[in-house]
Amino acid sequence: MRQPFSQLLEGIDVMAAVSEMKSFGGAAEALDLSQSGVSRAIARLEARLSIRLFERTTRSVRLTDEGRDFYEQVMPLIGALSEVTSNAAGSARKVRGRLRVNVDPLFSQLVLGPRLGDFLDSHPELEVELRSREDLGDLVADGFDLALRFGHPPTSSLIVRKLFDTRVLAMASPGYLERFGHPAHPRDLGTPQHRCVEFREPVTGRPFPWEFHRRRQTLVVKPQGVLTVNDPGTLHSTCLAGLGIAQLFELGIEDHIANHRLVQLFPDWSEQRFPLHAYYPSRQHVPPKTRALLDFVAGLVRRDDASHTQT
Repeated sequence: MRQPFSQLLEGIDVMAAVSEMKSFGGAAEALDLSQSGVSRAIARLEARLSIRLFERTTRSVRLTDEGRDFYEQVMPLIGALSEVTSNAAGSARKVRGRLRVNVDPLFSQLVLGPRLGDFLDSHPELEVELRSREDLGDLVADGFDLALRFGHPPTSSLIVRKLFDTRVLAMASPGYLERFGHPAHPRDLGTPQHRCVEFREPVTGRPFPWEFHRRRQTLVVKPQGVLTVNDPGTLHSTCLAGLGIAQLFELGIEDHIANHRLVQLFPDWSEQRFPLHAYYPSRQHVPPKTRALLDFVAGLVRRDDASHTQT
């Protein structure tokens, strides 16, 4: 019957100490054991191996021929095991390897992708694969380390961590406003006077409802939609081109606002916020590569807030 691995290793460290110190007493002192404890450990190892390991006299201790053969064969294996264990412990602290991320297409295109350079420069031993997907899917079965998704989290066995939220703003291009006029109130978006670009929600397959929040008030508007899209890049490009008014996340359009390519329509009704969550399989032993990206993403909003304060 095969012995458990732990039993096979038991006593080998004691044998190595006795061989190195050439003394049972010296091995006992080095290992912080009693001399009788060292003797018992060697006796148990000899019994398991069915060989005598040491020749002992009152003046000296030396390996037997069988003991030397065993020692010379097993110590390189113990050394290799120790090296593998040390490497594994080092890897558990180092940001390295391949990180596969299921990422919301909007967040990937407008926020994460353009800003990922600093993260990659900080972790040269890390390879990142971003997969833009419309839904969360089965994170574990699909082989992802992490998911970054906008929206409210579904019921799941995954660990869910909210990283930040961003405002949802009604935006239009100057060209649109010149042609159709500036709506005075969110309700005006439900009239034939205005055109809206709607975004189809990937889970339900229906366009997102248009909500406007002001303090404790919530206003739901049925927009006059002339175009419905399911791609965030198309949503932004059509709004920039003046095809219609769109509801856009503030995060990712800061430059368009600063350069007056997009105009916020209803500042008094701009308190609606939408969260970005991270999903990962377990709270225990989260890999450093996963923790590093989580911290980087959570810091994106803080860095933006700081830069806006300075300007």
